Amino acid sequence: MTTDNALRSVSIERSGPGRFSATNVRGGTLTFRTGEGTDFTPVELFLAALGGCTAVDVEVATTRHTEPDGFVVTASGDKVEDEGGNRMADLSVTFHVTFPDGPEGDRARAILPRAVKSSHDRLCTVSRTVEAGTSVTATVSDA
Repeated sequence: MTTDNALRSVSIERSGPGRFSATNVRGGTLTFRTGEGTDFTPVELFLAALGGCTAVDVEVATTRHTEPDGFVVTASGDKVEDEGGNRMADLSVTFHVTFPDGPEGDRARAILPRAVKSSHDRLCTVSRTVEAGTSVTATVSDA
């Protein structure tokens, strides 16, 4: 099933040796590298997307009740290099969220596990795509 405006895209441009810049359709940019310096690598961006997608869903659900005192999400996985090629395995997203004392904090704490599960099971496009095993097509266009 597709919806209007379903296509999402970014353009990636080489900005120097081992350095790239990604630009979204709204004009936002971020840089990444092949592993040198402090810029993110593509694998780290993948992990940020995985954790960030669920973090956004959970933040929307829980902050309806109260602002968190702390909200940290850790996304991790093992990089595997074997006969099947390079890939990530054993991916995990862990939430470390605290809320203030009181009835609003109690409500936010109560829905936190359900919000995480709902994001994982149906809302987070990134984790749902990974788990569905969607294929990726790489082509070279005529210049």
